[in-house]
Amino acid sequence: MALSREQIAQRVAQELKDGYYVNLGIGIPTLVANYVPQDIEVMLQSENGLLGMGQFPTEDEIDADLINAGKQTVTMANGASVFDSAESFAMIRGGHVDLTVLGAFEVDVNGNIASYMIPGKLIKGMGGAMDLVAGADNIIVTMTHASKHGVSKLLKNCALPLTGKGCIKKVLTDLAFIEIKEGKFHLLERAPGVSVEEIIKLTEGEIVVTGDIPEMKL
Repeated sequence: MALSREQIAQRVAQELKDGYYVNLGIGIPTLVANYVPQDIEVMLQSENGLLGMGQFPTEDEIDADLINAGKQTVTMANGASVFDSAESFAMIRGGHVDLTVLGAFEVDVNGNIASYMIPGKLIKGMGGAMDLVAGADNIIVTMTHASKHGVSKLLKNCALPLTGKGCIKKVLTDLAFIEIKEGKFHLLERAPGVSVEEIIKLTEGEIVVTGDIPEMKL
C-alpha cells in the first residue's frame, strides 16, 4: 500500500539526528515538523528567515505573521530566532544546514532534480531550491513514485528544466526509499505491502535490488 503524505514525512523524520539544522521545503517536507522524534533536538530552518520552527499551530496558536517559506502559519520552538532572508540564505549557501528535505517533479539516476516548473502548465518559481541543492550535501527528496497516470518520476534523464545537477543522493517516495549512486537507483526499503516488482515496474531509470528489501518501519 502506497504511503500517505503524512507517512512519507514520518519516515523522513527518522533520518533526523540530534543537533541537526534542517531545512524543510514546500509541500510534503513541511509535514516533517510534526514527527520530530521526542528524544532528539533539531532546529528547523525556513529560508524566509526563521530558525527553530515548531509543529503546525492549533487554531488557538495561529499567528498570521509567523509563516514558513510556503506561507503556511507555523509555531516557534524554544530558542528560535527570526532574521532577514539575506542571513537565512547566507546560512544555506555557507553549508550550515545539515539536512535538506525537498519536493520534486522528477529525479534521475545521475542525481539531477527538476522541481520548479512544467513548461506550459505550471511555473512555481525557483524560490530557494537552487540555493538549497547547491549548498547542502545531505538532501532527501520526497515525491510520489509515479504520476496519477502511472508515469514514472524516477527517470533515466529528467525531461523538465533542472533545479540542480548531480546533487540528490536519496529519494523517499510513496513506494520506496532509494539511494542514488554510480548512475543507478539502489532500493533500500519498500513501503509496507508494496512488492519489489511493483517498484521496478514504476521506475524508469535502472534500479539495483540487492538481497531481501525490508519494509519501512513507521
